[in-house]
Amino acid sequence: MSQKAPQIKDVARVAGVSTATVSRALSSPEKLTDATREAVFEAVRATGYRVNKAARALRKQSANAVLVLVPNLGNPFFSQILAGITEEFAKSDISVLITDSNHLPSHDMRLADYFLDGRIDGLISLDGGVRPEEISALTREGFGNRVTLACEWIVGIDLPSVRSDNEKGARLAIRHLYNLGHRKIAHITGPADNVLTHARRAGMIAERESLGLPVRDEWIIRGDFSLTSGRLAAEIIAKMKDRPTAVFCASDEVALGLIAGLNRLGLHVPDDISVVGFDGIEQAEHFVPALTTIQQDRVALGLRAAQMLTAQMKGNETTKPELVQFVDVKLMIRESTATATG
Repeated sequence: MSQKAPQIKDVARVAGVSTATVSRALSSPEKLTDATREAVFEAVRATGYRVNKAARALRKQSANAVLVLVPNLGNPFFSQILAGITEEFAKSDISVLITDSNHLPSHDMRLADYFLDGRIDGLISLDGGVRPEEISALTREGFGNRVTLACEWIVGIDLPSVRSDNEKGARLAIRHLYNLGHRKIAHITGPADNVLTHARRAGMIAERESLGLPVRDEWIIRGDFSLTSGRLAAEIIAKMKDRPTAVFCASDEVALGLIAGLNRLGLHVPDDISVVGFDGIEQAEHFVPALTTIQQDRVALGLRAAQMLTAQMKGNETTKPELVQFVDVKLMIRESTATATG
């Protein structure tokens, strides 16, 4: 005969509290004293009681789930942000659903339907390319207060957002190259319509101007954050008559593609050209040469985004997050930059 599964009354008996207190400890633990909360949790462990999340969700009319939109799951940059998001929500009974926004079928791209169908309680978007009409639909349907933007953001949309200090990072990169004696510094951008592209280019231009560095149109090369665009940029740079001595890339993948491309063409990093990336992905440290980069705290981006969304979903004015929060960046100096020789 199978043993009967422990019930909430069993937990209450072991903990020496009422069933209402057990229920409160599981749903709103912050409302109890530390001693009572720990007594209930110890009783849960002792009895082997398992919360029926599906039943609780039905009672609360809540999905107990959030959706994270990622523009490209194949990009290693997003892994640590997702780790931060899942780490934060692991403290609660909220499940994290992850989807690649680039591969959603068109009929599924109405984000408001995820809320209306009861599939999610909140949304974190890492994709700054989400159509404004999608956001407008979310607001119109009453879900605008359950959406957080992380990493990328949407210009003209006033939703809570957590992002790295991209302009500061670009300035740090240019200043580092300047301090190494480089005066001819090229820049490989990201996609033309991407907010990160604009922010990093703005920081790059501002620091150039403050240092009085020369600017040539051919030293600004269009990229798209990919390895391929870095390799193509290498071909352009190799053919230049007035070749730059250093390159600041808008992403690490661009920088790694650039270094590989330059090497194939007989130009060596950092002996011939110094290279700085942006992001701090894991591969950058293990590449040859190891990449000097602007490191984003990607785990912090994820944690802060999850915390921000949690505060929104609680709907408590005292926990209402600032509209925009910045996460600091830092320069990681490695082997791909050296003193200018030309």
